[in-house]
Amino acid sequence: MALTVLLILGGSVALGFSSTALRTVFWLCLGIVASAFLQWGMLVIVTAVALLILWNALSKGGRATLALCRDSLADGAKTALPVGVACAIVGIIIGTMTLTGAANTFGQYIVSVGDKSLFLSLLLTMVTCLVLGMGIPTIPNYIITSSIAGPALLKLGVPLMVSHMFVFYFGILADLTPPVALACFAAAPIARASGLKISFEAIKVATAGFVIPFMAVYTPALMLQDGGPLSEAFGYPVAVAYIVFKTTLAIGLWGAAVIGFLRIRMLVWERVVATLAAFCLIAALPITDEIGFALAALSIAGHWWRSRPVAVA
Repeated sequence: MALTVLLILGGSVALGFSSTALRTVFWLCLGIVASAFLQWGMLVIVTAVALLILWNALSKGGRATLALCRDSLADGAKTALPVGVACAIVGIIIGTMTLTGAANTFGQYIVSVGDKSLFLSLLLTMVTCLVLGMGIPTIPNYIITSSIAGPALLKLGVPLMVSHMFVFYFGILADLTPPVALACFAAAPIARASGLKISFEAIKVATAGFVIPFMAVYTPALMLQDGGPLSEAFGYPVAVAYIVFKTTLAIGLWGAAVIGFLRIRMLVWERVVATLAAFCLIAALPITDEIGFALAALSIAGHWWRSRPVAVA
């Protein structure tokens, strides 16, 4: 908060200098003062803020900046209150689940299922995060999902970054998942439509979004983690570029198949082939990539040929 005040008030002071050199020196000095906080504590920041307030109060146009700073801080405090309350409630939820052993029981159940099928464990974790994330702001959402569902994925060997992003991703997707779908119901008055109808349309459009986290678990290079055998054979940058390209193609195919439109309206067989191609590109199984690229080429080429302009004789 103090650093934000320094930037706002410092920006007003810097604009008063006619020389670029003076502005550069001013910002360097302000940066040194801000870094001195680590050595001498809050006294340095308080002194710097007081001097900037005095400078703005005495300079032309500075009082308007002070009023803007005051209003911004007030708005920030009002915005932070609901998040603070939500975080406090989250603490109660996590404490209750920890003391009763519910969180530990859930983790053990996920791990036991994962011994037989990692995919089923991921599916259960996804459903759990969608339920836990319904109607909760972003920060408390992450605290709940990472505390309850995250450790189970870590025990199954999922990389730390991937496991946390997996649970957080689905916690956020709860905002467009029925029946709560908070974001959709917030958009309903703007669109003048039913919130539930909007949520089902959102699910349709975001179908690929529900699949990508699974792909990140099976191919961690998508989140700049372990590149796997491809990295060992061709190098890490090539592995990451390949995974990103494959994922982008899969997302495009999913979207086209679900919506039913590419250059023109797609035929049923084109949508089916596009869906199969996207599924094969996402699945981390032997030769599925080759099959996926072949089906993608068939679907796109067939659609492109059908939609080509025909010369009128």
